Amino acid sequence: MAWCWVLVWAHVIAGLATLSFQFPFADQKKKNKLIQAWSKRLLNIFGIELRLKNQSILPDSPFLLASNHISWMDIHAINAFKPIRFVAKSDVEGWPIFGWMAKQLGTVFIKRDNSRHGKHIAGEVAKVLKTQSVCIFPEGTSTAGTSVLPFKPNLFESAVIADAPVYSLAIAYYSSVTGERSDVAAFVGEMGLLESMAMILRNRQLIAQLTFIPPSGSAPERSNDRKWLALHSQETISDHLKVELRSM
Repeated sequence: MAWCWVLVWAHVIAGLATLSFQFPFADQKKKNKLIQAWSKRLLNIFGIELRLKNQSILPDSPFLLASNHISWMDIHAINAFKPIRFVAKSDVEGWPIFGWMAKQLGTVFIKRDNSRHGKHIAGEVAKVLKTQSVCIFPEGTSTAGTSVLPFKPNLFESAVIADAPVYSLAIAYYSSVTGERSDVAAFVGEMGLLESMAMILRNRQLIAQLTFIPPSGSAPERSNDRKWLALHSQETISDHLKVELRSM
């Protein structure tokens, strides 16, 4: 366990060095390679296997990715597959070290309890969507992963403004030993970041499964309704997770 912590902090320091000395001189393609390599190594240190489903449906052009949210590890699992810009709640910006790293990676921070700020952020995210894909966690908080909370529609407005498609992502964590759903990675309640990291390091036998779901083509005239987009994304993710749990 002690050696794992040494590897974690050595990797964090390496990440800080990369952000400080390589990022300022790298183009976006190079940055993405650095992000992906760092994230893959992080998952390896924490003993997490990445499993992908339907990843081939994602387009090369920018899109909005709406995902359920279970853990701080979600971001790194996604980046290990394909680096993307994120929208995160404002208190993440205040996290020691990791908050600064998130800021350097271009994370857009939002005050969840401020609807006016949310509308402003939707406009900012729309600008990003003109050139880069963006991932949002519309539940507004993390859960254990057994269900999906109602999706807040504000940030879906960014896809409407940018005329970008909305893809959905169902995230789930499983034990690589039993194959059953696992709560080990869940970052919920009053749990602190270090506590969550320790929990995962004590149980280094996890699978992070990312299942990508395409936009609905059944009612294209509704695609400009942010509330409909939010509800559709929430329901498709929820339905997928229910099927997964029933099949276990």
